[in-house]
Amino acid sequence: MQELEQLKQELKKLNEEAAKIRDVPTEQRAEFGRNLNLRKQEILAKIAAVEKAALDAKVEPIDVTAFCGVNEPLPEFYSTLMGSRHPLTTEMDRVVEIYQMMGFDAVESRQLDDEYHMFDSLNFAKEHPARDGYDTFRTEESLIPPAHTSTMQHRVLKQYKKNLDEGKAIAVVVPGRVFRNEDVDATHEHTFYQCEGVYVSKTCTMGDMLGILREFFEKYYEQKLNIRTQPGYFPFTEPSLEFLIEKPKSLGGKKGDFLEMLGCGMIHPNVLKLAGIDPEIYHGFAWGGGIDRLVMLKYGLMDVRYFESGNLYFLREF
Repeated sequence: MQELEQLKQELKKLNEEAAKIRDVPTEQRAEFGRNLNLRKQEILAKIAAVEKAALDAKVEPIDVTAFCGVNEPLPEFYSTLMGSRHPLTTEMDRVVEIYQMMGFDAVESRQLDDEYHMFDSLNFAKEHPARDGYDTFRTEESLIPPAHTSTMQHRVLKQYKKNLDEGKAIAVVVPGRVFRNEDVDATHEHTFYQCEGVYVSKTCTMGDMLGILREFFEKYYEQKLNIRTQPGYFPFTEPSLEFLIEKPKSLGGKKGDFLEMLGCGMIHPNVLKLAGIDPEIYHGFAWGGGIDRLVMLKYGLMDVRYFESGNLYFLREF
């Protein structure tokens, strides 16, 4: 459909324009980001309207009063419900939006991957004990539902390597669904969401990484936050850190009450080499953290299982 393709092209150009925010003077970035977001929402609304019209033209009406196989009207409870976006979808869009305002592109993760991208490309040795640290699911074909969004890191580095050749940085975030063989309880789930971040340039430092992460969390929680780091270990970063924020007072936090939010660090030279990037010239940093925990903290939720439960009473709150 010509109209739909035209709208998608406009959206693509808008995303390209968003990447130029790093060239906008600091005092003008907020206004620049707001205007871009308004235009993006207008285009997305038009795309949704066009797609709905096309679908309505194809789909024949059905008898929505046929409940459980009998010709009885739906209970009043169901007939008064309105559909809504899942809270994780809404919040993941907000996460990506904040990073895009800082000049990052967004690439969606995969839901099925291979051994190479899950481990080999991330500097995991064949017999490295860290491979056992991920309780991964596997298919009969030895494919892996990703246990972390870092499986996309190698692809991102190779895909955006041209940025470095053009004198620009690689700046990409990767939101996606991940899967782990976990015992499910109030704080653990076998299916959840993460957001990966990758940044590479000639001059970037760990200080730049901490500044970006602090800016993100302050924008997401809409308040100033104290941050802290502590040593961590990931085969694909060196040095590796765990990034903590001081729990906001509005969410019941007390001074000195810190929460670990994600893992991060400088990209290991071996990871850069595998992607064809010279670690003697370029430096990079990466981070990855859960979306579900962000949302739980934001809304004061006590049980991660709500998100996958399909409970209408819970979803209606959003």
